Amino acid sequence: MPTQTKPQPAPTTSIPGLDFAALEETVARVRQLNERVIESSKSAGLVALDAWDKALNSMADFETKVAAASELEWVSAIATTHAKFVQDLSAAYTKVARETLG
Repeated sequence: MPTQTKPQPAPTTSIPGLDFAALEETVARVRQLNERVIESSKSAGLVALDAWDKALNSMADFETKVAAASELEWVSAIATTHAKFVQDLSAAYTKVARETLG
């Protein structure tokens, strides 16, 4: 035997004890806060990305300098190639990350 459900009353804008204007104002403030949090997070992400990119490039530059100082040509070639690979990979990664955060 199927259970009968009672129809629910339609929502109204006049519920005793509830101030819809204040509720809408609160919702608007929460939205603004969320937007500020998102923008702050994007900014912090970009700062962290810049720091990471700078550190990685500094390490690759150091590796290139060490490679140039090596007396063994094959060691110099490997180190230089690795440094270039790291810089290229870092550039690609940071480009995508910036586009995502942008």
